[in-house]
Amino acid sequence: MLTQGEDVEAQALRSRGWSISAIARHLNRDPKTVRAYLSGQRRPGERARSRPDPLVPFVAYLSARFVDDPHLWATALFDEVVPLGYVGSYVSFARQLRKAGLRPHCEACAGVNGRDTIEIDHPAGEEMQWDWFERRRAPWGGTAYVLLGTLPHSSRVRGVLAESLDQPHLIEGIDAVLRRHGGTPRIWRTDRLATVIVPGTGDVQPSFAPVAKHYGAIVEPCPPRRGNRKGAVESSVRYLCGRWWRTMTATSPEDAQRSLDVFCAGPGDARTRRTVAGPVTVAALGAAEPLLALPGAPYPATLTVSRVVGENAAVAFRGNSYSVPTGLAGVVLRLSHRLGSLTLEVTSPAGGVLVSHRLAPAGAGALVRTVAHRAELERVVLSAFSTERPCERKANRPPGESARAEAVKLLSDLGSEVVIDLARYGELVGATAVAASVDDAASSATEVAR
Repeated sequence: MLTQGEDVEAQALRSRGWSISAIARHLNRDPKTVRAYLSGQRRPGERARSRPDPLVPFVAYLSARFVDDPHLWATALFDEVVPLGYVGSYVSFARQLRKAGLRPHCEACAGVNGRDTIEIDHPAGEEMQWDWFERRRAPWGGTAYVLLGTLPHSSRVRGVLAESLDQPHLIEGIDAVLRRHGGTPRIWRTDRLATVIVPGTGDVQPSFAPVAKHYGAIVEPCPPRRGNRKGAVESSVRYLCGRWWRTMTATSPEDAQRSLDVFCAGPGDARTRRTVAGPVTVAALGAAEPLLALPGAPYPATLTVSRVVGENAAVAFRGNSYSVPTGLAGVVLRLSHRLGSLTLEVTSPAGGVLVSHRLAPAGAGALVRTVAHRAELERVVLSAFSTERPCERKANRPPGESARAEAVKLLSDLGSEVVIDLARYGELVGATAVAASVDDAASSATEVAR
């Protein structure tokens, strides 16, 4: 077998007029081998088989089977060709089948693999691509949901952590991402999210249509099974997962949000992009994008979450605690917040409003408690205190009169008490002994008579 370098050298020497024998002596190869490579019968880097390919007799059968089912498993085909005379192992069969290229290409299942691709032109300020990414086992417990919004023209990305994937949290995340970008483009491109697009269609959900109107944007879903249409945000997901999430040191959602904001505005915006005018940073390209102005307040969706009341008669919400009436420790309550408002309503499991609080800044660690709740909790806590000395744990405490009286009642249910007369017991024992002596004497006399 000739290497690529030897083949190139042989071709060059042949073009100079060298004979095949001279080239073979120069390369220390067999003349027949050199002649085969020079004539094109063999290719460099491929060793000639010393025996015929064992798959060749089965090519026609395998091709017919792939016409029947292009997705037929190789294991199933192996089970079929072994009774037909195939003597190799499954590993050899799978390798030969792959090299032969007998399996037909299925466009519907291949996605972007095997197809031509081209960069899509994205005018400045025209489009924003949206996508969620989820990471289980977050440092603070549970699953982290991060909504990303990417401007494909500049590659500028901003993200927001959310507690859920439902529509109210999506709307809140969209508003937060847009305000971090400083505006909204004309088009929002998403995959076929059930919270945005009616499943099985390309139409916008009736509940989401007012949201798009509120911000003046057009919603355009990706074609079915063509997630590469929003490749910019897909690249952002890979970038943030590898560069930010894997090295993040935050231990709470609030700290993680601050870390994400710093990363996106720092290393994320410092990336360079090649343009006709030369390399330009993502920050410069993003600042030049003409975005539409945002409304003064977010769309008034209502967020609803469930929380368990703690021992301090308070529930946690976004890094703060809010008081509830006493006596509800361990009860699951519902918290509601309308976007754009500054209040948080706490409702009972039956749906009644227990209290309404003014929201504290997220992650401030504040304890918001009303005057009435504080007074009620102080009364309950102070009434539980006692100034008496602790009980003596090692003192003698025999049963008292009440306990003995109850014991007598219990014993009376068992019948009359059994009395043992020892004198009578002695008489019975003596009579038994005399009877035994008489029996022994009678037995002795019987033995003598014999």
